[in-house]
Amino acid sequence: MSWMFLRDLLSGVNKYSTGIGRIWLAVVFIFRLLVYIVAAEHVWKDEQKEFECNTRQPGCEDVCFDYFFPVSQVRLWALQLIMVSTPSLLVVLHVAYREGREKKHRKKLYDSPGTMDGGLWYTYLISLIVKTGFEIGFLVLFYMLYKGFSIPYIMKCDLKPCPNTVDCFISKPTEKTIFIFFLVITSCLCIVLNFTELSFLVLKCFIKCYLQKYSKKLKSSVCECHNLRYVKYGEIGVPPLLQNHDEGLGIGTLQQPEAK
Repeated sequence: MSWMFLRDLLSGVNKYSTGIGRIWLAVVFIFRLLVYIVAAEHVWKDEQKEFECNTRQPGCEDVCFDYFFPVSQVRLWALQLIMVSTPSLLVVLHVAYREGREKKHRKKLYDSPGTMDGGLWYTYLISLIVKTGFEIGFLVLFYMLYKGFSIPYIMKCDLKPCPNTVDCFISKPTEKTIFIFFLVITSCLCIVLNFTELSFLVLKCFIKCYLQKYSKKLKSSVCECHNLRYVKYGEIGVPPLLQNHDEGLGIGTLQQPEAK
């Protein structure tokens, strides 16, 4: 399987992510994608051929393998990586939409197409929620399909056409268990990072809205104080000092013709 598209997608999203989002991308790319490509695919290679049961009954091994592993573990891991990374495409598409609008109108509509505000903020938030949902959903699915996260050394199978209860053996169970626990730990780490980033964005938005509301309230109170001062002066009239000054000027102007 070629993972170049997923790599390019994650690299493109990196430009529009927060600091916590960049940590999440690093964890997905280094500790999940590269581990899968370099090691996991080789560990689970030809897993059905390496599954053996102590019977020569035709079809018994196939039936038992299908019962214990309805979906290949490594393919489920690959599907999880794809589904978890795909919601980030929403952010890239939204930024591309903004850039297209600016080209169409031939003017600057945004401070920067990748600025985390307005509709892009909601798109980023939705992508975080969807990613977290996929992470939790796949962990639950993995646990339910394989009855836990560890690979047993021996599995008992009594399904038809097996003649009786037979013992089935899986190759490299310890190594596979280590990789599965590594997958679970990195998935949990990604869930924690997603929740942290989600909380950070919501808290930042609340603080921003509160500061804007407080500044508007402060401006309105200042305007009310100015209006109140003007109203008081209008009701009281001109201050006494100014009144005396005006009266003095009036007397002077009236006495001047008498002197003549």
